[in-house]
Amino acid sequence: MWIFAAALAALLLAAPAAAAPAPWIATWAAPPTPSFVPPPGAPANLNPTPSFKDQTLVQTVRLTAAGHRLRLRLSNEYGAKALDIGAVRIAVIGPDGRAGPDRVVTFAGEGKATILPHAPLVSDPVDLATAPMASLRVAIYLPGDAGLCTCHPLGLGTVQLSPPGDHTSGAFAPVSTTTFRPYLTAVEVEGAATQPVIVAFGDSITDGHGSTVDANRRWPDVLAERLKGKAAVVNAGISGNRVLSNGYLAYQGEGALSRFDRDVLAIPGATHLIVLEGVNDIAGRGGPTAAQMIAGYRQMIARAQAHGVKVILATILPFGGPGSHPVEPYKTRDAINAWIRSNKEADGFIDLDAAIRDPADPLTMKAEWQSGDWLHPSDAGYRVMGEAVDLKLFR
Repeated sequence: MWIFAAALAALLLAAPAAAAPAPWIATWAAPPTPSFVPPPGAPANLNPTPSFKDQTLVQTVRLTAAGHRLRLRLSNEYGAKALDIGAVRIAVIGPDGRAGPDRVVTFAGEGKATILPHAPLVSDPVDLATAPMASLRVAIYLPGDAGLCTCHPLGLGTVQLSPPGDHTSGAFAPVSTTTFRPYLTAVEVEGAATQPVIVAFGDSITDGHGSTVDANRRWPDVLAERLKGKAAVVNAGISGNRVLSNGYLAYQGEGALSRFDRDVLAIPGATHLIVLEGVNDIAGRGGPTAAQMIAGYRQMIARAQAHGVKVILATILPFGGPGSHPVEPYKTRDAINAWIRSNKEADGFIDLDAAIRDPADPLTMKAEWQSGDWLHPSDAGYRVMGEAVDLKLFR
């Protein structure tokens, strides 16, 4: 018996170790928010959350990291009832805009699925190689009455809506379009274990408000282009989001501290976090103090670092046009920014305020870098922000 055991041990020691499976990492994301129906008499620019019935929805997303296989994360997290998925197909879009060979997406081996209320659903892996900055076409057929969708409101990408029926396998003439991002909340790929995954966490300035639709010109897009696939960059911005409380409107999402676990810690492979958030908390009258805001940032630092995620804070940008600088909010902003620049608790900081402000009027964005409201940058301003990030922070 002893001889047999010794021989078995020798064989086990001599056998080559099995290769570890490649890790799944996020390569694109769009956090969902609660549905919203404007009350009677609300301003016309408050768009309601869309609903769909017996329709195919086609959307295109740009991936930031390469992989040999991928999988989708769909969400019914804000659905009041179960969501039936009739079919899903994906295809890589070439530089000429044409779709390559498509693939059927399955769930537990089936082409159909039901997503429970208030739950996400991750697909089976799909054998489809993708390159950094590749575009992925995702077609989702909803056979029944889906109700108000679990959407990302500021999608900044045109979603095509079909006539009735399953049109996932071919082209169709859209009956309408929307820029809400419906049901698709993440794309994951099998990637390198050593590859950084950067989560850009914030409000409308990270979400890209004011940038060109269908052009990928948000500042995280610029950062991803600079990294050239050496790191994945996922955008976890939600327009109107705040740090210490929920958004004023439902579709502005739960506050940063409330959604932090889902939108940061649950991102597969997350290694770095960039936080650019706070202007919606402090810009109005009676907002929180600098000390209260700093306590909120410290919560994010502690929770991220406990999971091995490095935290990089970004200074709050100027808000308000020339001559329009509310005294108390700016005192709060300046105190927060001074702490961001000097604290030793985070793993680094990015001085986006210094990058985009007007040297002649430091309390204002440079005119050519703002989109018209003196709060949100233009395409040119977002490029300045993306280029201001020191890539050494992600080593």
